[in-house]
Amino acid sequence: MHCVIAFAAPLSAPGREALARLVEGNGLPRLRALLALGAPANAELDAEAGAGPAADPSAELDAELDEWSFTPPHERVLARALGWPASDGLVPLAARQARADGIEVGERAWALLTPAHWRLGTEQVSLADPAALMLDEDASRALFDAVRELFTSEGFILAWGAATRWYAAHDDFAALPTASLDRVIGRNVDRWLGQAPAARRVRRLQAEVQMLLHTHPINADREARGLLAVNSFWLSGTGVARPERGPAPALETRLRAPALAEDWAAWVKAWDTLDAGPVAELLARARRGEPWQLTLCGERRAATWQPAPRGWLAGLRARLARPDLRTPLEAL
Repeated sequence: MHCVIAFAAPLSAPGREALARLVEGNGLPRLRALLALGAPANAELDAEAGAGPAADPSAELDAELDEWSFTPPHERVLARALGWPASDGLVPLAARQARADGIEVGERAWALLTPAHWRLGTEQVSLADPAALMLDEDASRALFDAVRELFTSEGFILAWGAATRWYAAHDDFAALPTASLDRVIGRNVDRWLGQAPAARRVRRLQAEVQMLLHTHPINADREARGLLAVNSFWLSGTGVARPERGPAPALETRLRAPALAEDWAAWVKAWDTLDAGPVAELLARARRGEPWQLTLCGERRAATWQPAPRGWLAGLRARLARPDLRTPLEAL
């Protein structure tokens, strides 16, 4: 059982303050107990090599990336679990999700084409969380049909998967790095658009979609009802479908929405829920001597814990220990 927790630790100053409050005293007691029974993955290999985390090839990759990479740590962890190379911005999650939505992906290169609302500020344009659109199927299909010809006229293949999951296929997507939605939501989109020729074509299409949807009747109706207009799209998850060579971990994303919204009170509450749920289940497995893995992902890197081989006395000491949580979480 491998559980991956995304957005386990923030980088912003208010987020760090929330994290400090969360772990003070006996906060997250089950996570403390679980980590006391485990050890970082590859810890023995790293100690033998005398090279610290870089003895682990995945840690070497993480060391080259930071919070500005296109692919966040939880997506890189998923890619490795599936046996894929975790090339930054080229993890083919769109093809994987399209297949799950019943779309025949074949050997084409796919991208997730997410209908979106771009907020125009005085100094930047930012991307609203697509979940905030509250887009229903009928409106989504109508908007999809409205923009389809802009893409098909330039050789793209489009497919509708769900209200906020549209897909596009094009040869360009085989080698076009794109930023995950989880990187861009709430942030200035300019940094994440890319400058490659294929990326410039995407930027032009985004501008054309904005002009086309500006006066669309569905948007007029949405704005009259106090809903966000669908005025652009975001492209992500590019690449050709790959075979999955390992089981996918259980990805926990309940920290995602409050972290992206910087609602740290809700983030702390969600962590407490995780501690009482999935973490408690892993702890029960650990105490029964069953296999388990826990990966905590922040904005820069991920860290994995698994059972530590030990004798009965060391095991007893681990059960009684109260390990520090702030240090490993702040390192993510």
